[in-house]
Amino acid sequence: MTSAPPLAERLDGLLFFPVTAYGPDGAPDLAAFRAHVRGGIDAGAAAVFACCGTGEFHALTPEEFRDCVAAAVQEAAGRVPVLAGAGYGTALAARYARLAEEAGADGLLAMPPYLVVADQAGLLRHYTELAAATALPVIVYQRDNAVFTPATVAALARTPGVIGLKDGLGDLDLLQRIISAVRTEAEGKEFLYFNGLPTAELTGLAYRGLGVRRYSSAVFAFAPEIATAFHRALADGDDKLVARLLDGFYRPLVELRNQGRGYAVSLVKAGVRLRGTDVGPVRPPLSEPAPEHVEALAALIQQGLALVGAQAAAGGR
Repeated sequence: MTSAPPLAERLDGLLFFPVTAYGPDGAPDLAAFRAHVRGGIDAGAAAVFACCGTGEFHALTPEEFRDCVAAAVQEAAGRVPVLAGAGYGTALAARYARLAEEAGADGLLAMPPYLVVADQAGLLRHYTELAAATALPVIVYQRDNAVFTPATVAALARTPGVIGLKDGLGDLDLLQRIISAVRTEAEGKEFLYFNGLPTAELTGLAYRGLGVRRYSSAVFAFAPEIATAFHRALADGDDKLVARLLDGFYRPLVELRNQGRGYAVSLVKAGVRLRGTDVGPVRPPLSEPAPEHVEALAALIQQGLALVGAQAAAGGR
């Protein structure tokens, strides 16, 4: 029996960040969560990132986190890798990392530390200790209070277990300098970069200009047909379809997302419900989107599906 390739070789393609399903009693609904994960894998996800930002990592107890990660691992059954979130302070982040490892996860997405604004030495120590807590490969998430200098990322790239950086900041000048520093100071180590902005497709062309082709797709959670069509068009250089989807779906989606706080999660969850999987509401402190915004999302999904359908019909003639 041959072993699976290293995680770094298995992360090309659409990266699926499932929402966490809750039942009427407010507890995680593992059956609905499994169905959601299964649907994403069947739709062509290259990897599952369970219990991360879109999966309301912040709202889960350690026990709920462990159960959800284990459910995702069981549902994936080795077909695609499963990565899990790990965050808060260093001790708790290490605990979540060990729970993810026990649940069978293939890797970790290291979320920013809780609340504090640390200096670069403190951030480097935090992620170094987190990477040492398990044998799981770690992708570090740059955003909010975890913003790194190029020298810090080069040091992270040299750290055993750290395999990549997910950029949720969007400062392309900084990211270019980070890429250059890692290339020249990380002893030739391969290092992965991901566009991790909330609707990453909108900036896909810009990130590709820096050589960053991997990205997380929140849209894939509720409209895999649209996300897949965009991903394929971007890879194939189909500029016309990329422009149509940007103008007719992604830009309006971002403008809708910006209408409410927390919509990067709650609007995605509403989209999953609109497509037929009852994953329940978000947990506090997040709130549900306004009814008129859910209606607008429903119309926008249909508009995006029509754009993809029209393209498929044109391609078949």
